Amino acid sequence: MVRLALGLQYDGSDFSGWQTQLSGNTVQDKLEYALSQFSGNSVMVTAAGRTDTGVHALGQVVHFDTALDRTLFSWVRGTNRFLPNSIAVQWVKPVPDDFHARFSAVQRCYLYALHSGALRAPLLAKRVGYQMLPQDQQLDIGAMRYAASLLKGEHDFSAFRAAACQAKSPIRMLDRLDLESRGSWVFFYFRANAFLHHMVRNMMGCLLEVGRGRRPPEWVGEVLAKGNRQFAAPTFMADGLYLSEVIYPDHFALPIPDLSASLFHGVLG
Repeated sequence: MVRLALGLQYDGSDFSGWQTQLSGNTVQDKLEYALSQFSGNSVMVTAAGRTDTGVHALGQVVHFDTALDRTLFSWVRGTNRFLPNSIAVQWVKPVPDDFHARFSAVQRCYLYALHSGALRAPLLAKRVGYQMLPQDQQLDIGAMRYAASLLKGEHDFSAFRAAACQAKSPIRMLDRLDLESRGSWVFFYFRANAFLHHMVRNMMGCLLEVGRGRRPPEWVGEVLAKGNRQFAAPTFMADGLYLSEVIYPDHFALPIPDLSASLFHGVLG
């Protein structure tokens, strides 16, 4: 038996999240089916993170064990043959037996693509978040950046944690939260050692309260300090959220996700 790591991109719009369900309509279900069809044996995978319904991935990482001896490109091409068009394997690489897609990860990164304005963009539906604004209003990017700075560092993020979150501790190290504004677009970059359930979407909800002028930037720091979900803004939509990269110790030498065919090409470097 050998252990293989696999890089995956997917549009999560039509799936019930990552984790397997009886319906069979999850990304994990589709991937395990494709791997099993290609290999001729039942294959079970372990992922770096469980994305929710409607959340996408540019750099999901999984591992699985197999006795099948095939070239790495054969694994990529053969598995993709059995996957729907909205899911694609990007690379496959052998890893040591002690590699674990979830527990070996040291950081996880999410990107959020937000479009704002008086009119929504129907051709971008389900792939970007949308914030409706009056014709004469724009998001206050400066205020949002200041609010974002208050979230950086190691904190108890209970105020941004979903009620269904199963994490043992709400303490997380958020070492990067950056914004890049391009006209009616704002791109957000989040990097932490790990994230709580709905943590990014709950932070997005609060940042947009500030960006729309409904709250001062300092309010975000107050919400964080209170540590109570009821004081935060509602959870923002999943549509624009992408698991962009999972970072591992250098000795595993896993490929960096290719963003060239995504909305994020050339932003937030």
